[in-house]
Amino acid sequence: MIIKRLPILTGLLLLLLITSCKSKIKQQDDELYSRHLQRHVKLTIITTPMPDDKNELNLLLLNDGQDMGQFRVKEIVDSLYGKDLIKPLLIVGVHAGDRMKEYGVAGYPDFMSRGDKAEYYDAFINDELYPYAKKKATVRKFKSVVMAGCSLGGLSAFDIAWNHADKIDKAGVFSGSFWWRDKDDKAADYSDDKNRIIFNKLKASRKKPGLKYWFYAGEKEEEGDRDKDGVIDVVDDTKDLIGLIKSKNVCLPDDITLSEDATGKHDFQWWSKQLPAFLIWAFGK
Repeated sequence: MIIKRLPILTGLLLLLLITSCKSKIKQQDDELYSRHLQRHVKLTIITTPMPDDKNELNLLLLNDGQDMGQFRVKEIVDSLYGKDLIKPLLIVGVHAGDRMKEYGVAGYPDFMSRGDKAEYYDAFINDELYPYAKKKATVRKFKSVVMAGCSLGGLSAFDIAWNHADKIDKAGVFSGSFWWRDKDDKAADYSDDKNRIIFNKLKASRKKPGLKYWFYAGEKEEEGDRDKDGVIDVVDDTKDLIGLIKSKNVCLPDDITLSEDATGKHDFQWWSKQLPAFLIWAFGK
């Protein structure tokens, strides 16, 4: 009786092995030369198993790819995918070069000339990384494309998504640096209404990008409170931007999600706690 059952047991073991291989989340490193940035850009790539219909594959472009370990991206994707909570996904994490030069608002350096290469980074994402991702996945078009980042990388992600809504469907911003300004806030004539760069860009923009937005802000991220209203700047700036987006009528109110944490701080420990909710919002079944 035991001998007769051996082939059956062997078959079951092989089936389990094949199934586990198919569900395995893979991570690898790659590199792409950018003519826009004039440097080799390191990439960290995470993939769920490829769906039978490649048109069902989704893409997440993530700033600060060098920190994906701290962000616990692979671990969290593995858990969510294993629980059948998210759709098939390709994640391309872009390792930062000079963050203070390449991140920011394309074409609008701040008052210290930081972000003066943001337009080149924008061009890299649009002209080089997006085609690379399609080639990597061997698809003509992704089911959806999301751009995300944290802090200054979050400002960059928002700006790039706004600029390229023909390719990008959603923007995810963890503690975005929406304070980015063209004048020192200590100047006598500084004004939030006049000197926050991304706000000025959106006010002047005639674009009506069909984007959906996800924002996170923690209430313990900083001590700064420019307007002395008892609310820290990262929360105020995020809510101000949401108000501006709503006033432009570029999306439905339900297309904007704000997650707040009363104890949240400005680091990957807290951002990683928000990552599962963001991924389910962006790619949930």
